Amino acid sequence: MQHFIGTYECKADAKGRIMIPVALKKQLTTIVADGFVLKRAVFSNCLELYPMKEWETLMSKINKLNRFNKKNIDFIRRFTAGVKMVEVDNSGRLLIPKDLLAHAAIHKEVVVSSAVNILEIWDKTQYEAAIDAATVDFGALAEEVMGDQEDNELS
Repeated sequence: MQHFIGTYECKADAKGRIMIPVALKKQLTTIVADGFVLKRAVFSNCLELYPMKEWETLMSKINKLNRFNKKNIDFIRRFTAGVKMVEVDNSGRLLIPKDLLAHAAIHKEVVVSSAVNILEIWDKTQYEAAIDAATVDFGALAEEVMGDQEDNELS
């Protein structure tokens, strides 16, 4: 499993292409040939870029859902809405389809941020707003999410 590191700023051109920053491109070298899946995020107004192997692992889990359950079908339909296969071209650019650009309100300034095994692609203004949101006490959130870990190797 690939774990990405870093947050990178780049620009989208008029066609919706972003140049993958060099430091990130180095992290992608072993997986770039397999391609990626780009989709709308579930909880945020951004896009999620899945390496193909990560996507296949996720789809294996989703494929186990009972399709005779309406909630499962509704989830599958909404989760996969707008999903696109994408590639990084020989120049190191990623073309973001127009419908996904519009969904995430991506204009010129873009942030590509690691989210463990996937990458999030944000409009820079929206990314900064999400990070700076005063409604979340990050210390309390960190304690709630990570504080009950049995394995205390993180400290």
